[in-house]
Amino acid sequence: MRHWPLIDLRLTTPRLELRLPTRDDLDQLADRAIEGVHDPGFMPFLVPWTDRPTDELPAQVIRHQLACLANWTPDNWRCNFMVVHEGKVVGTQGLRATDFATTREVSTGSWLGMAYQGKGIGTEMRAAVLHLAFAGLGAESATSSALTGNEASLTVTRKLGYRPNGFAYVAVRGRRIADQRFRLFREDFVSPVPVEIHGLDACRTDFGA
Repeated sequence: MRHWPLIDLRLTTPRLELRLPTRDDLDQLADRAIEGVHDPGFMPFLVPWTDRPTDELPAQVIRHQLACLANWTPDNWRCNFMVVHEGKVVGTQGLRATDFATTREVSTGSWLGMAYQGKGIGTEMRAAVLHLAFAGLGAESATSSALTGNEASLTVTRKLGYRPNGFAYVAVRGRRIADQRFRLFREDFVSPVPVEIHGLDACRTDFGA
């Protein structure tokens, strides 16, 4: 896109392509949400968006992704990549920051369709955005959190070298639950997979970098 090259930013790993969404990508992402993201008996998200009725969920997923792009500023951005595996969108991996030019800190968040969990994709896609943050944008640290019981997210976090950073109690579905927090420092990160960044130079200022 000539007037906003951010849209052309891509990350590639041995199995994945991470890119900002096309219209078809958004439809596929909504399909993954309908198919299921987690066991219905456990809510892994602070905002329980997957509890929406099935007929409302696809449009809500698409509106959220479009809003992240529409509200983007260099001082407050949320970069939600579509995660593409074998030609199909299988989930989304986010990287976000506020006042990045000063704080040099990012945070991550993601979800993956249930059919694609347990295959190492979650680790590979988070490693890709951490490489973008540290090697591409010059971040000094990255944070993440996971509700107690979200073992898939916690496993990825520990595997990538994050350090525990306290916790907070939150209310989810009317229940008190601990949100475990972690921080990863640039010098502690070693990507378990090779990552290539495409198109960053043209949009570096969009990140406040």
